[in-house]
This record gives sequence, structure tokens and C-alpha cells, in this order.
Amino acid sequence: MDQSKIDAAESYFSEGYSCSQSVLAAYCEEFGLEKETAFLIASGFGGGMGRLQETCGAVTGAFMVLGLKYGYFDKDNKAAKEETYAMVQKFAGLFEERNESIKCLDLVGVDMRHGDLVQAMTRVKEICPKLVKDAAEILEELM
Repeated sequence: MDQSKIDAAESYFSEGYSCSQSVLAAYCEEFGLEKETAFLIASGFGGGMGRLQETCGAVTGAFMVLGLKYGYFDKDNKAAKEETYAMVQKFAGLFEERNESIKCLDLVGVDMRHGDLVQAMTRVKEICPKLVKDAAEILEELM
């Protein structure tokens, strides 16, 4: 297990990057993706995708990493497509085992769009560091 990737993801989050940005950036250079580009790509996925509180940002960041590792660009590469989807599903299952959900609203427990945003951001600071760490640890297990 590469503890430096886990530490990097945690560090990016503590610096103020979103969950998704933190996870993707910790791994991006390993796959030839510049860090600034990773931050840009993942910037809309925080808060469960633009604060829609759908799929957790740490999870979507991990899905992007899995795409970099197992993904495909040849539309006819059915085997790579199936492997990528299988790895995403495996990751989601392992993340759910640890956290009971992959949905941001379930994990944070406060509505970021219609509820108390200050309370929501407090919960994010309490809960999301663990979710980022979990995502990176699971990636380390899978890769």
C-alpha cells in the first residue's frame, strides 16, 4: 500500500480542495495527467457533483482514477470497458461496506442546497477527511 498517495489525498483536502479533486490529484501524475488538469477535471464533482449531493466526491474522484488505470479509449475494447465497470462496482461496494452509502447526502446528513449551508460545511469538515482517506485506501487495495 502506497501510504504517500493516501497522505497526499488527505493533504489536498485539508488545503481546501474538494473530495473529488483531492483523490484524483493524489494519483494523476502516476498516469501522466498534470495536477492542475486533474484539479480542473474534478472541480465540478465536489459536494456530490456540484453540491447536488449525489455520488460522494471522494468516490467520483476514485472512479476517475480507476478510469485512468483500467479505462479505454478504443470504443471497440469491450474487455477494458467491462474491467473498468467491474472495478468501479468493486470500489463502490468496498466504500459502502465502510460507510454504508456512496451518496453524499446520506454521508453528510445535511442538505447543502436547501438546508443550513454553515451546518453542512461543518459536517463536511468532520466527515469528509475520513471519506477521502477511505477512498485512497480502497484504491490502494484495488490497484
